[in-house]
Amino acid sequence: MGNEESTMVDDKAAPSVLEARSVEGVAKYIKEHNVKKVVLMVGAGISTSAGIPDFRSPDTGIYANLAALDLPYPEAVFEIGFFRENPKPFYALAHELYPGRYRPTIAHSLIKLIYDKGMLLKHFTQNIDCLERQAGVPGNKIVEAHGSFATQRCIDCREPFPDDEMHKMVSESEVPHCVKCNGLVKPDIVFFGEALPSDFFENRHLLEEADLCIVMGTSLCVQPFASLPQGIRPGVPRVLINMERVGGLGSRKDDVLVLGDCDAGVRKFAEAMGWAEELEAVWEETNPDPKARAEEDAPPLTRDERLQEEVDRLTEEIDRSLALTDAYQNKVRDKLEIHEGEEEAHRQSGSGLAHVFPHLARKPSH
Repeated sequence: MGNEESTMVDDKAAPSVLEARSVEGVAKYIKEHNVKKVVLMVGAGISTSAGIPDFRSPDTGIYANLAALDLPYPEAVFEIGFFRENPKPFYALAHELYPGRYRPTIAHSLIKLIYDKGMLLKHFTQNIDCLERQAGVPGNKIVEAHGSFATQRCIDCREPFPDDEMHKMVSESEVPHCVKCNGLVKPDIVFFGEALPSDFFENRHLLEEADLCIVMGTSLCVQPFASLPQGIRPGVPRVLINMERVGGLGSRKDDVLVLGDCDAGVRKFAEAMGWAEELEAVWEETNPDPKARAEEDAPPLTRDERLQEEVDRLTEEIDRSLALTDAYQNKVRDKLEIHEGEEEAHRQSGSGLAHVFPHLARKPSH
């Protein structure tokens, strides 16, 4: 990494092509320069709000939750040698991660919106979840640097395997075999020890053509993907929407950092562009359940609201329990009234229900 990328520029440094180092400055640049060649680079951070865990987060990451799969070490699930010996752990994991189980996030919908506006030059992703495709981005606009579940083939004879049959096998946690040679079938995900897809290298030249770069939800710590932002020409704005600074982004005068929650950063960018309503409409199209969409769209609760919600929940449970208790008590009273004479005799003899339901015992009449 050169000096330009390793030395952080002060946030207040005057930009060279942007009016300001902000999303508003980027929005003005896009409109004034008629930007039509946007390159995006994304990682797992754009998918976590869909419910997909990333790989390395303690406790919640995929590697932290593989103990039940009987692996010698977590990374073995993505090693081609181990897969040849025992493919079952991978397919147990594939059952949980397979496309169709998760909904695209607002970040995936931003990519689709940029495509719809004729501005997407190429989308580079480290993710294997196919959520960009599910959001409506065409496969020919996507470079899946680490492969994906989109296609699959035999690891021996390389014969492609039918999509519908693959979906059926994965949904049943079964291990598919090649119909031609009976070899093991694997999704075209890049395992440790395998080469990256050829289209990753064939499309890197597009970085030099870009007039805007957007990087989202990635730690940029895995090579060669991590070096992609350096391929953007000096003077071309680079926007980072991420939890933290990564990959030397922020070192150029026209770098813009939008740090924090990825979905919130995407909405901030869309607002600056005047796309807020369009973006929400595009995202709505990915939701099969309008009721769930309304719940997702609600603003986060404050601490007091969360406490009140918990109080209301407990109150409702208590009321329901009391209602059940009252109904049961009424039922017992009815029975006692029917057998009043018999119960009175039992109470006088020291038996009956008085010791069990003392609160139901009738008061002596005066």
